[in-house]
Amino acid sequence: MIEETVSTLAIPSQEDRDGFARMKRSIAGHDAVMARLEAMNTIEIGGGTYTSGPLAFPLTVAAWNLERCLFPAESAEHLRTTGAALVLLSEMDNGMARTGQRHTTTEVAAALSMQYAYGVEYIELGLGSDAEREFCKDDFNEKGFHGNALMASVQIQRPFLLRLWGERLWFMDGGDQPRLGERIALGAMIDTEAGPFVAVSTHLESQTTAAHRERQVKELIDRLDAAFPGLPILIGGDLNTGNHAGGDFEAEGLFAVSAARGFTRHGGPNDQMTTRPSLITRWPKRAMKLDWFLT
Repeated sequence: MIEETVSTLAIPSQEDRDGFARMKRSIAGHDAVMARLEAMNTIEIGGGTYTSGPLAFPLTVAAWNLERCLFPAESAEHLRTTGAALVLLSEMDNGMARTGQRHTTTEVAAALSMQYAYGVEYIELGLGSDAEREFCKDDFNEKGFHGNALMASVQIQRPFLLRLWGERLWFMDGGDQPRLGERIALGAMIDTEAGPFVAVSTHLESQTTAAHRERQVKELIDRLDAAFPGLPILIGGDLNTGNHAGGDFEAEGLFAVSAARGFTRHGGPNDQMTTRPSLITRWPKRAMKLDWFLT
């Protein structure tokens, strides 16, 4: 569990990032690089314009895969309309050409007057997919960071980052999106009038099997229970349920595994999908149910 925090993540040099792209593909080599990179072993904390005191019930929590976050201001305004006091975000760019080199998390948090925690899921070693390259004005990434964020209208306590079990798929064979890193869960303790709970923003692997995601969830719950015994837990994010498997989210073993550990799933009516066509995901007829809360 990573718990060290910084005000600004350290940026690997362009020379180093170019070297990562040329590395021989092996899990051992990947992990050796990951172990020495400060940005992959710290959490950025910023914002700070939060209110004092615990959250009152009822409270609203929002989870959203912002798919790089092409439009921080508009996305923040949409979140504002929900009245969410806690926001769990995934696929947030920081220093990527496709999103104008912006730190999208800081912009959304500032617009919402929230404190944020940000963790790097991947260092992107290229400019992205063909669709994403259409948005690039530069031919380089200033940082190459892509990750998860947690934002709150109250102070974030005991932030942590967990790297989920994986097979380094995007490093071993990332195609037009080579990456260094692995999926993450980013969390913190949040105070309420009824006591603290653990909030977790996560993003499970898409390019794999249901059994892979089941293991990610099982081991995530194990580690959360060990670190925060007895505390209520809320996990939210893009669980990629049914992705690349015919869209059958009920075939995912992660739901049974989490239910056996006392979790209830929340995702709206079963026939209500959670994906939408976008400027990046241009499949207007594809609708899937990927996004959930587990409480």
